[in-house]
Amino acid sequence: MTDFFDVVARQRAHRRFTDAPVDDATVERLLDAAVRAPSAENRQPWEFIVVRDAAIRNALGDLMTRAWDSGGRQWSEPRISEHLLADVESGMHGGFAGAPVMIVAAADLARTTEATVGSSLFPAIQNLLLAASALGLGSALTTIATSFGSELRELLALPDTLRVVAILPIGHPVKQLGPSRRDPAREHAHRNRFGTPWP
Repeated sequence: MTDFFDVVARQRAHRRFTDAPVDDATVERLLDAAVRAPSAENRQPWEFIVVRDAAIRNALGDLMTRAWDSGGRQWSEPRISEHLLADVESGMHGGFAGAPVMIVAAADLARTTEATVGSSLFPAIQNLLLAASALGLGSALTTIATSFGSELRELLALPDTLRVVAILPIGHPVKQLGPSRRDPAREHAHRNRFGTPWP
């Protein structure tokens, strides 16, 4: 299983993409990985809208830009480094919209409850992100545009039962990123009770 752990270590948020296409067969592989995830009561409430149309991708990018400029940047600025802030800003101002594919992940509330949306959708989204990394593609998990629920509903012709959970830009990254930088797991793991160090 070494390859799996290598993929996990390489999974990073990409915010700029080349214009190289991603074919339908590859997208199908990503979606198949997504639907292998667990979901509450095995209700599989996910719906994925694969957006290739440039006008719709640009409209989704515009929603991200508006959300970022109208409060997202202000919220993030004191919380993240200047370098990361600049990288996120480049994504919000055109980088994400430059991805040749955007996959909109939505929850069908007719097949799940509001309380189980996250536990059902985010494992599927993580599977998709890992699959993209395994295939050498760049991807990112974005949620900032979900605040524009009615605009997303109109733009994507969503029925009332669907709620957008995330928008995932997918494409060939402008540059490959190194392994993710994380605190060692042992710094946030405990044995039996909180505060007893692991291992």
